[in-house]
Amino acid sequence: MIEIDGSAYSGSGTIVRYAAALATLACKPIRVTNIRARRPNPGLRPQHLSVVRACCELSGGKLQGDTVGSRDILFWPGERVEGGRFKWDIGTGGSATMMAFSLIPLGLCARIPLEMEITGGLFQDNAPSALHMEKVLIPCLRKMGASVELEILRPGYVPKGGGRIRVVVHPLDGPLRPLVLGSQGSVEKIRGVALASHLRQRKVTHRIAQRCEELLEAKGIRPDFQLWDDDAAIQPGASVLLWAETTTGCLLGADRAGRPGRSSEEMAEYVVRTLVEDLESGATVDRYLADQLVLFAALARGKSSYLIPRMTDHLETNLWLVEMILGSSWRLEGKSLTIEGVSRT
Repeated sequence: MIEIDGSAYSGSGTIVRYAAALATLACKPIRVTNIRARRPNPGLRPQHLSVVRACCELSGGKLQGDTVGSRDILFWPGERVEGGRFKWDIGTGGSATMMAFSLIPLGLCARIPLEMEITGGLFQDNAPSALHMEKVLIPCLRKMGASVELEILRPGYVPKGGGRIRVVVHPLDGPLRPLVLGSQGSVEKIRGVALASHLRQRKVTHRIAQRCEELLEAKGIRPDFQLWDDDAAIQPGASVLLWAETTTGCLLGADRAGRPGRSSEEMAEYVVRTLVEDLESGATVDRYLADQLVLFAALARGKSSYLIPRMTDHLETNLWLVEMILGSSWRLEGKSLTIEGVSRT
């Protein structure tokens, strides 16, 4: 039984999600204590509980303590992931993308393809957006040999959620290839997607794109923007993604969700500032991708390496988890992060 302190490092629900996924892959039982102990509403929330239950369901495992508010869980994963078609509804605005992200590694190791339809929040602060996952993360996973498809069926925002994504993960034919991104190169293209639901009359997508274009053109860059005015979401909301493609094949993105009191212009200014900061750091991944790739690099055969913008709580947490559960080692020299994969897939 691996003992994991859920209040360590970031102390977030990410520890529970990723620990359950990694334990399933390693076929090791875990006990997670002090779950989100330092948060205003400690314990499991519906979005964390959904992931742990899905890991249990996919592997045929056993689970104790799986209730909302629980601060202590025990999880015994089954022997293997079968795959198949599943529909999960978080039931709140909790992150559906975080759930999908946690389960993608399981799909890569499944017996048959894993097809997931997940309902919840797709665009919110402190979670990867469905757009970032589709345009930045998944293309990087494909470079490692993963076959993953994502489709946004309906946008969803906090507090009501109701967003739906469909994710299909095909089992690997062989081990994941390591990802080596040693040089950023020069920016070849900057693209963007501005999304707004039930806000067409306020011209939110146009305002977001216009402000992004003004700021980037001042730096001599003309972005290529896609505007998406949606009427299917169950509540109004907005989101923007901006990402850069470089001559060495790097992808760096920045996203921002809307919320009451946050203007379209503020959203645009945030993503431009964030993307420019990461590019100017010389990194080969953005600040979000830096921690998202850790799980996959740890599962690859060989050493993955990339340049990070800076160390973050989530990056530190993920490195701790893959070392504890999978036995993957890592090294950080300056901004160069190297992760030794254990080829579990």
